[in-house]
Formats: sequence, C-alpha cells, structure tokens
Amino acid sequence: MKNSLPEGSAAPPVGGIVPLREKNFRLSPELRAFLHNPAGMAGLTLLLLVLLMALAAPFIYPDDPLDMVAQPFLWPGQDPNYPLGTDSLGRDVAAGIVHGAQVSLLIGFSSVLVSLFIGTLTGSLAGYFGGRIDDILVHITELFQTFPTFLLVVVLVAIGQPSVGLISCAIGIASWPTIARLVRAEFRTLRESDFVLAARSQGFSSRRIILQEMLPNALPSIIVTTSVMVASAILIESALSFLGFGDPNRISWGSMIGTGRESLRTAWYLTALPGSVLVLTVLSLNLVGDALNDALNPRLRERNA
Repeated sequence: MKNSLPEGSAAPPVGGIVPLREKNFRLSPELRAFLHNPAGMAGLTLLLLVLLMALAAPFIYPDDPLDMVAQPFLWPGQDPNYPLGTDSLGRDVAAGIVHGAQVSLLIGFSSVLVSLFIGTLTGSLAGYFGGRIDDILVHITELFQTFPTFLLVVVLVAIGQPSVGLISCAIGIASWPTIARLVRAEFRTLRESDFVLAARSQGFSSRRIILQEMLPNALPSIIVTTSVMVASAILIESALSFLGFGDPNRISWGSMIGTGRESLRTAWYLTALPGSVLVLTVLSLNLVGDALNDALNPRLRERNA
C-alpha cells in the first residue's frame, strides 16, 4: 500500500513525534550594546555583588552589627573570628560593612524613587501643557535649585528625628529638580511629534497621551540619569552619617567612616575598608550609567558598534 502523503510533503518522524520548531531569539540592539560594553558589565557585576551582600547580611551576620563583641582595635587578620578586625568599641567591622550595604543601597534607591515621582510628575505636566502651567512649575523647580542639595537635606533631616525613611525622603525632595528638568525637555520635544498629534486627533485624553505615548519615549534618558542619582544619594547619605545626622539605630558606611576618623593615624583600616566599599559601589553605578547611556543613545551605539 502506497503512502498517501501529499506530493512534496515530508514524512513524519518515527513514533509520530513532531519536533518543536527552533525559535530564533534576538537581543535588542540596546541590550546587545550594553552586554558588549566591558566597563558596563564590570560595573554591573560589581553592583550585583554588593546587592547580594546586602541581601545576605541577615544570614551572614544575624546579630546586631552595633553589638560590642570583642576587644577593641583588633586589626584585620589578627582574630579569625573577626577577619576585618574590630573598631574602637569592639564592634565587628565585617558585620558593619555587610549590614551597612543594606542601609546605603536602601536609601540610595528609595530616595531616587521619591525624586522620580515628584520630578516626572512635574516635568511631564510642564512639558506637555506649556503656557502658564509650565511657567509656574518651572519657577517652583528653580526655587528648589537655589538651595544647595546637601544643605537642604541637612536642614530637612535636622527638623525631624533622623531615620532611614526621613533621610530617603529628604534626599528625594532635594534631588527631584534634576529629573523634572530632564523630563520637561523631553516632553517639549515629543509633544509636536507625529504620533502625539495623531493621538490628539483621535481624541485620546491628556493622561493617556502622557503615560502611554510620551513617557515611554522619555524613559531611556530617565534611566541613565537615575543610575547616576543613586550613586549621588549614597554619597549624600554617607556624608550625613559622617557628620552625625544618620540614623543612630542603623549602621552605614558613612557612620563607620565617621567613627574611624578619630583613630585614623593608629587604625586607618577603620576608614579605609568601608571607604573602599563605598567607592567601589559608586564606581559600579557610574559605570552602569555610562554603559546605559552608550546603549540607549542611537548615535553612540552606532559609533561604538
């Protein structure tokens, strides 16, 4: 009996099992450019290590890092139980660095979220509507920019009881004009684009045009700026803790550096170790920000291809 398959068709495999077709997954040009950036990948790897250290802190050192656990001024390597030594009060330096990563990263990212909310809302309304609304919002933005960022943060923190939440809000409130000016500039460029004019002609509401049409096109610039602002927020928090305006119930890299400055000549490791971790974290964020800028900018992407 002859096979009744149509002419030109392939015979089914043995057992009647049809293999799944292989799918060709292609990375977007932006992601491919980022993955091929050595500096960006080095920064991302370092940043992921710091994030992993912060997440693993409760499991590595479950006790309170502020507890006095040993003899003061044990140098790194002097006692195997405290590989990075102890400070002037007998607290474990390694435990402080690991738990300090939680505070520094939490304040860095949460403060930027506050800045993103205020800045994106202000900038999008000013850039989309223009006119009197733009003038009012621009004047408010310029008013906040007349105050030095760090001085404004110090004043806001000094008014209340220093805590992680208050410090995050203070840094976010002092830093949002950067995002607002960026979003306003992007929206002023996009509001006369063909797709925005087409959305208006179809009767779309302003809210829908802002959120679904214009904001996604402004995201690349916002993402790049955000990565740099996280690094800046971490430095501001460290400076606050160094000056004694940090949360007294939480340890951070800045507070460790501030405590170690009193013994800088006799126990330099107390400032060098947390300071090195702080520098590496900020460096990783800057490297990721530069790589994102190269990947999301079409001209830079084509130049580096």
